Amino acid sequence: MINPKFKSFIDLEILPQTNLDVERFWQDFSVLISEFTPRNRELLAHRAYLQKQIDAWHISNRSNPINMTTYVTFLKDIGYLVPEGQPFKIETTNVDSEVATIAGPQLVVPLKNARFALNAANARWGSLYDALYGSNVVPETDSLKPGAGYNPLRGQEVIAYGRQLLDQSVPLAKGSHRDVVSYKIHRQALLVTLADNSQTTLFNSGNLVAFTGKEDSPSAILLKHNGLHIEVLINRDGAIGKTDLAGVNDIVLEAATTTIMDCEDSVAAVDATDKIEVYRNWLGLMCGTLSVEFPRNGKTVSRRLNPDKTYTAINGGNYQIAGRSLLFNRNVGLLMESSMMTDADGKPVPEHIIDGVLTALVSMIDLDKGLNDGLGYNNSKAGSIYIVKPKMHGPKEVSFVCQLFDAIEKMLGLATNTIKLGIMDEERRTTVNLMECIRAARHRLVFINTGFLDRTGDEIHTSMEAGPFLPKEQIKQQPWIKAYENRNVDIGLSCGLSGKAQIGKGMWPMPDEMAQMMKAKIQHPQAGANTAWVPSPTAAVLHAMHYHQVDVFNTQKQLLSRLISPLSDVLTIPLLLDKNSLSKTQIEDELRNNIQGILGYVVRWVEAGVGCSKVPDINNVGLMEDRATLRISAKHVANWLHHGLCSEQQVMDIMIEMAAVVDGQNQSSLDYNPMSQDVESSMGFQAAKTLIFNSQNLPSGYTEPVLHEYRRQEKLRAKS
Repeated sequence: MINPKFKSFIDLEILPQTNLDVERFWQDFSVLISEFTPRNRELLAHRAYLQKQIDAWHISNRSNPINMTTYVTFLKDIGYLVPEGQPFKIETTNVDSEVATIAGPQLVVPLKNARFALNAANARWGSLYDALYGSNVVPETDSLKPGAGYNPLRGQEVIAYGRQLLDQSVPLAKGSHRDVVSYKIHRQALLVTLADNSQTTLFNSGNLVAFTGKEDSPSAILLKHNGLHIEVLINRDGAIGKTDLAGVNDIVLEAATTTIMDCEDSVAAVDATDKIEVYRNWLGLMCGTLSVEFPRNGKTVSRRLNPDKTYTAINGGNYQIAGRSLLFNRNVGLLMESSMMTDADGKPVPEHIIDGVLTALVSMIDLDKGLNDGLGYNNSKAGSIYIVKPKMHGPKEVSFVCQLFDAIEKMLGLATNTIKLGIMDEERRTTVNLMECIRAARHRLVFINTGFLDRTGDEIHTSMEAGPFLPKEQIKQQPWIKAYENRNVDIGLSCGLSGKAQIGKGMWPMPDEMAQMMKAKIQHPQAGANTAWVPSPTAAVLHAMHYHQVDVFNTQKQLLSRLISPLSDVLTIPLLLDKNSLSKTQIEDELRNNIQGILGYVVRWVEAGVGCSKVPDINNVGLMEDRATLRISAKHVANWLHHGLCSEQQVMDIMIEMAAVVDGQNQSSLDYNPMSQDVESSMGFQAAKTLIFNSQNLPSGYTEPVLHEYRRQEKLRAKS
């Protein structure tokens, strides 16, 4: 059976834009579901089987410290650790340069929110001046506060920062960009006049690639460094340009070269209506038709996808570059099933199978446009479809997904390996078998990444019976996290990802703390990652500067000689060895921190359908929260409950206390229903309670089953 709304959406909005026959499409879709649904369920059953074996081993060995040799042997015996084969290199072809050869920031946004999706797609380019002026990278001291109007002192700091970037990335042969009074194009080079009337040019003439306007009075100069473009806009009549010696009105950076449009952790989509909204936005992105209107300052603002950017190449002809990010689609994982379609037994089918078919089906429209007429919007110039698959456990599941993609390609008439795969190295069984996971996807692989939160949540669930875990902040300081991060890069490089695929790092969690980000996140390119996640277009512009400071591909070459971190370090469980080492106050403070975050996120998810948002923590610092952060917090509280560091009554008392705190933080939010007035009737509170007290019964500790159920109940209650 097929949900009528879902079928109508595909039949009327998608299939007419393809050459596929409607009846044949649904027949083939049904066959694909019949083949892959039972296999999907077998893989999930195997996850549960392995977990039972690990639980039993820890229970029987709990009285003694873990012997790593014995532990590794056990994991091999049950098939959790698989044998590692001979060295190899990935063989992925037809990969866009944004993935293979350009290092830069990556945005992740909920595809259900059309406005966010458009903002992210358009964040390929962003104003450095705006990013600096509107963030705390420029100190917000008394004289430099942004204020209601333009603060020229703050503006001067911004301009100086921009000139410093130019001096570092595209330096002059002599002098500084801060002393320039004019930029001109002369004999295919940049002719620069300084304040003392002397003239110079770029130290590296290859940095200049294009311009707009006349050679003796260009309106824009396009420079390139470490694979990323820098656009210097010149307008002596502009608001900033008229005060600038050289007439520079702005410096625009190529920023989010890739974006993950998310159907998973940041999205609250629990039924056919929600999923159609998600798929319709993907359709609009692939067709170039997505647009939104919203009020701003008393006016209606329209937003749609930016066109490509065209310049005059320095050696003649046109120089064209994409105006938008290259888009990935992150499908859901293998766990959840959807009633949009049912199998022969009338049971819901794995949602990720539907995601895979719909992502590829819609993307075909974009590929066909590019192949047939070369006009209009093209996401992939290389003719590929990019799908990131989260929450895969080990190489068998990766192989299963690759076989699913094979079947989808045959079903839709796509060439073999058109669908590229991103592996999220965030589940423990994938981490410890990463080389074999990559081998299973060696013809499709375009992306691997690390993620501390999901990886920690899975660690706590997998090792729940081993003992109580350290407080969260201390977990971050343990040797396993560095070994995990380094090992991911080292294995990726050894498998030939450099120049062919992305090696990524995780999200910066504090969108308002850009000064801290600029100090900390440079570690990601320094670690050999050619992309890393950022929470906003502003953060993408700022993080782009790190890729001018670090030549990532040169760094990757240097890292090839590094010894790989031992597997034993990754498998060392971050346990609290002495339960009595924590005071009652320390325990309750940790519980408050976890529970406040759980409630603050869950109440928005369940009652407002917000899958990812900036949620104030217990200290009122805004943190980006999604299901990954929720899983670690819920599992951490459950772990301490399980091992007697706290009691159920203690947790309940703190939940009620924190409900009042969260209510206070949301008091200005329209349509917010306070939890603390009646926790029994609050769907958000009850969902959080279930996540904590029933955590160990949830598969892999995943939060989706609970969130989906309570969100559906809330939607039904809202209708009645």
